[in-house]
Amino acid sequence: MSHTLPDRSFFERSALEVAPLLLGATLTSRVGGAEVAVRITETEAYLGLGTGDVHDEGSHARMGPTARNRSMFGPPGHLYVYFIYGMYDNVNVVCSPDGQASGVLLRAGEIVSGHDTAWARRPTAKTARDLARGPARLAMALGFERAHHDGIDLLNPHGQAVLRLDASTAHCDTIRTGPRVGVSGNAGTEKFPWRFWLDGEPTVSPYRAAKVRGAGTRPRSS
Repeated sequence: MSHTLPDRSFFERSALEVAPLLLGATLTSRVGGAEVAVRITETEAYLGLGTGDVHDEGSHARMGPTARNRSMFGPPGHLYVYFIYGMYDNVNVVCSPDGQASGVLLRAGEIVSGHDTAWARRPTAKTARDLARGPARLAMALGFERAHHDGIDLLNPHGQAVLRLDASTAHCDTIRTGPRVGVSGNAGTEKFPWRFWLDGEPTVSPYRAAKVRGAGTRPRSS
């Protein structure tokens, strides 16, 4: 299987276009002197300003730029890393032209190198398939944290994060789509199948519908 480094223009499209194309891609982290690579098996798309007619209630970009989501509104091809539930970091790939802010959440993947480091970072994992099965687990296995990795460039071959696309098209007929996991609002329903995964991959995370939100709560989002 051949993997290639994309150029910036690859990411200058809506996350809805980019999300399925990242399936099978390899993301390599170089953190703390260790290298870990994950093959991406599940993604979710989140829209931003100027990326379509639907107001994406699940997106951090829905209300415009803030201190938290600034990286989403920056140049495409960078990471947007955010802290959630006061416990976990999640990793997104910034898409769309500069200022429009759509993103792809990396939901799950298979560790393909750096297994010892991934196990050390995920000591509670019961099996190898669980090392990066879910967005918080994936971020933890790769060693990515908001404080240190939000906004870093994916296209620097010598950087802390390098994304290489799967040049093969053999997996295209195995791509499945469905509603995003745990997201309420307009784009959390069956009408918006913005979650993408490789069928039959054991590392794909289980689906769960969003809980009904009470007053003052927010949807889980990219």
